[in-house]
Amino acid sequence: MAQLLIGFLLSTLVGGLSWRAKALKRSGAVAAALSGGLIFGLGGLNWAVLLLVFFISSSALSRAFRRQKAPLGEKFSKGSQRDWGQVLANGGLGTLLVIVQTAFPGAAWPWIAYAGAMAAVNADTWATELGVLNPTPPRLITTGKTVERGTSGGVSLLGCLASLAGAALIAICAIGLDFSGFPGARGWLALGMAATLGGLAGSAFDSLLGATVQAIYSCPTCQKETERHPLHSCGTPTWLLRGWRWLDNDMVNFAASLMGALMALGGWQLFRAFGI
Repeated sequence: MAQLLIGFLLSTLVGGLSWRAKALKRSGAVAAALSGGLIFGLGGLNWAVLLLVFFISSSALSRAFRRQKAPLGEKFSKGSQRDWGQVLANGGLGTLLVIVQTAFPGAAWPWIAYAGAMAAVNADTWATELGVLNPTPPRLITTGKTVERGTSGGVSLLGCLASLAGAALIAICAIGLDFSGFPGARGWLALGMAATLGGLAGSAFDSLLGATVQAIYSCPTCQKETERHPLHSCGTPTWLLRGWRWLDNDMVNFAASLMGALMALGGWQLFRAFGI
């Protein structure tokens, strides 16, 4: 109970400071305090650190190169200040997994799944924030067609490398934070490879959904595709161009984290089966 109380106090402090720093909106700060409090209070320092590595690194990248990325703001449904939907899309699965961990305290799989989920959202965020800086326009993941920077489903070399780096960072931290649960070099290697695989798979799944079934709208005034609805950044009402109306970017991010968790678990089993 004491750890849970401390977890909520610390997460509330982090959420408040992030709101003051304009990294989170007010609703995002509240959601971060709740989810972060459960993750720290139930999972302890290891789970909290992995969440903080994602949040701090992704927030820093959101602020970096802001001037170069400013013209692309009209493409995305939300700005760099995360609201409650974005917080739960990225950390909601982790919150569920830490609750599962309390029910199965001796099990290793919730931590593996958590590492994969965090690697996925970190990889996707890094790919989004750095991929738009690629010197050449991205290509749609499904067809290879050249598209505008910031288009959902677009991938680039820089974005792929950023995705790998974001996933690897979480994987390395996951190994360093939990040596005892995965004894031996082979156990650490399997965990790192599984988390990295989960991160890359989740990021790729995010792009696939963005190119196929995510709700994408069109602005009749600007003649541009956008995730923004009901109004574009110019103030014009947008209309559905393709995809499922209910599948917004937050839902896609949650699906990517779920894919990352599942692929990390599958990768762990596969690597261990081959003696890694």
